Amino acid sequence: MTFQPNSGLSQEEVTERVDSAIEENEVVLFMKGNRLMPQCGFSQRAVDLITQYRDDVECVDTLESLDEYRVALSEHSGWETTPQTYVDGEFIGGSDVLAEMDERGELEPALATE
Repeated sequence: MTFQPNSGLSQEEVTERVDSAIEENEVVLFMKGNRLMPQCGFSQRAVDLITQYRDDVECVDTLESLDEYRVALSEHSGWETTPQTYVDGEFIGGSDVLAEMDERGELEPALATE
């Protein structure tokens, strides 16, 4: 059996998933892998940073259709890379931005939604 990184989801399906995840969750992280098994160091770092303040983060694995997720995410953020974090529908940033916010004491309040 050969690993197929792209399962063939259409661009429309992925765009709908991205739009729904951003709209329906207070905090959503688009990442490579999942919360329990991140597939890159940047995704692991983002999960660690967010979960020190919140447990109820929705994690979306972009590896299922990476190219389509890049297109859909860039429509919201202007970035094609993952991870990407959204809070109350607003793009916050990737792992480096989260780390900088945490160092300045801004991450915890940014993740505290009403």
